[in-house]
Amino acid sequence: MEFRDLKKQYRVLKKEIDAGMQEVIENTNFISGKQVTELEEKLASYVGTKHCISCANGTDALTLALMAWDIGPGDAVFVPDFTFFSSGEVISFEGATPIFVDVREDTFNMDTVKLRKAIKKVVEEKKYTPKVIIAVDLFGQPAEYAEIRKIADEFQMYILEDGAQGFGGEINGRKACSFGDISTTSFFPAKPLGCYGDGGAVFTDNDEWAALIGSFRIHGKGSFKYDNVRIGMNSRLDTLQAAILLAKMKAFTDYEIDKVNDVAKKYTEELQEIVKTPVVLEGFLSSWAQYTIQLESKDKRNGLQAYLKEHGIPSMIYYPKPMHKQEAFAPYCGEEEELAVTTKLCERVLALPMHPYMEDEQIHQVTGLIKEYLKP
Repeated sequence: MEFRDLKKQYRVLKKEIDAGMQEVIENTNFISGKQVTELEEKLASYVGTKHCISCANGTDALTLALMAWDIGPGDAVFVPDFTFFSSGEVISFEGATPIFVDVREDTFNMDTVKLRKAIKKVVEEKKYTPKVIIAVDLFGQPAEYAEIRKIADEFQMYILEDGAQGFGGEINGRKACSFGDISTTSFFPAKPLGCYGDGGAVFTDNDEWAALIGSFRIHGKGSFKYDNVRIGMNSRLDTLQAAILLAKMKAFTDYEIDKVNDVAKKYTEELQEIVKTPVVLEGFLSSWAQYTIQLESKDKRNGLQAYLKEHGIPSMIYYPKPMHKQEAFAPYCGEEEELAVTTKLCERVLALPMHPYMEDEQIHQVTGLIKEYLKP
């Protein structure tokens, strides 16, 4: 069994993907081909933003946003403690200071009560200036943007939506990657909408920021290729990857989101009395980048993972180590008691196989083994 079955997805979409790739190869428009512009237009339309600027990967997307806001030394950026390293890495890379915030135990997303408390503390200490809240749409479910927006407005801060795992999710019909002042996503192969390499995108309604990001991603480009008006980076989305994403996007919007939600529903029905299953808030739709259960202890979690592996079932631990315990963030370590939920989750979470092409037989195989291992 595959954890995320990209092989089966390719077999289903082979004709469209192969044709898209072949067109790029025949036309040899490998960099900045027409497919890149077409994809950006379709992504912006789907999300509901004015601008979409594609780039090389999700980490660059976050970096480009911070560059557009001129974030740097002396600035504080607030980020969940329970997330992938890049969400905090980009802050330090710009010379700013990451402030780690605990998450909710049920949704895995940033705890807004603790966010407000963390910002107030920084304001009172007067060592750093609060500038940005990086809200991560973890495992496919958007963060609580209504409350986050209130907090951002109160403290005059920007919201940067890290939708690397959230693309395709919704809140009351509004799409993920539209909630931030700037929002980003990743097209890493295992993401809800993934390419066959690295890729990313930035979304915003702000014309000035969009122009800056468009310049920064191509060496600080000005009016033409050899006119460089600022220091930038080299972060373009390859045309081949754009062609693959165009081929995949129809399936993603037509049926894949519905199917992963059906898989998640079946998992929950089978497991909700056995383990702690993920919670999706009322009015929210998850794109289910991962389906993550919680066990009662680290030993139980590790034991179940080993048992599943013995029976050919892959599983993953997202994430085994909190951000505040990463060696690279040693200068910024938060107070342990304020980050207790994240520490607990890192010891108890386990992600199960999840993708739109899972069959009922596979779901029953996974849930049956979990029940067998955990039986009294």
